[in-house]
Amino acid sequence: METINLTYPLKDDLIASLAKPQVLAIGQFDGLHLGHASVIETAVKLAGEAGLPSAVMSFHPHPKEVMKKGDYEGYLTPPREKERVLRGMGVDYLYIVEFNEAFSRVSPGDFVRGMLMPLQTRTVVVGFDFHYGFRGEGNAEMLRELSGNTLDVHIVPPFLIEGEKVSSSDIRKALQEGNVRQVDRWLGRPYTMTGTVMHGEKRGRLLGFPTANLQLDEPYVLPAKGVYAVRVNYGGTSLSGVMNVGVKPTFHDDALRPSLEIHLFDFHSDLYGESLLVEVYEFIREERKFAGVDELVAQITKDAETAKQLLSCED
Repeated sequence: METINLTYPLKDDLIASLAKPQVLAIGQFDGLHLGHASVIETAVKLAGEAGLPSAVMSFHPHPKEVMKKGDYEGYLTPPREKERVLRGMGVDYLYIVEFNEAFSRVSPGDFVRGMLMPLQTRTVVVGFDFHYGFRGEGNAEMLRELSGNTLDVHIVPPFLIEGEKVSSSDIRKALQEGNVRQVDRWLGRPYTMTGTVMHGEKRGRLLGFPTANLQLDEPYVLPAKGVYAVRVNYGGTSLSGVMNVGVKPTFHDDALRPSLEIHLFDFHSDLYGESLLVEVYEFIREERKFAGVDELVAQITKDAETAKQLLSCED
């Protein structure tokens, strides 16, 4: 899959290099949940049937972040995570369009005529609730009309699980409540974060539970403060462990920014500076303050055993 960054208006030399008949799925696609997957898989299928390349068009930064709408804090799938997931879905091209204040004022017609048609888009695939252009005035039904009836438009219905529509906003809410089992169910895969191991306080080693202090590479939505069963991909190897998300109240009274610390089972190598991909499988308990170190160590021991049992059930 090739990733291509676009800005509006498209430059002539870029159009000349990119323009080709293609099938294009359009959406924000933050989370790439099962509903998003149904749109993208439809585009890949249609492209295969037509003998054309498949493409996905997404936008960055998130429009809500740029327009300061709502309490938008972080991404479910930042650009690099989005690339990783889409690469496994058979997509040929990923277009990441820069979203800024000027782009937010582009009319629906100018978006179609100035962005979609110059790319020689043959077929557009969108979700049932797709909106675009200034103030979201454009909808899926208008795509064909605004293109002068040159675009073939496929509208994918909502993806339902037990009658409930899968949505990114509900996934965010569930994640921030620690309901990662529901999150994983809606995503169709474990919630994943990528980061680099940095030097921390090194207190875990003294407690008999050495931890990797993970600094996230991108602005992910964090799970609720607490302890989780996780799997970590390191150098192509899957390792089991337990992760704490929080401010370590047993040792700090005024910490505000949560940290991520991971204890890996039966692993003793130096990980400083290494990149880890963390899959979050199950919430174990809320973070809390302990009376002393002995009580904390006893609880960590219990958490580790719980995580091992939960992960063995996943196997």
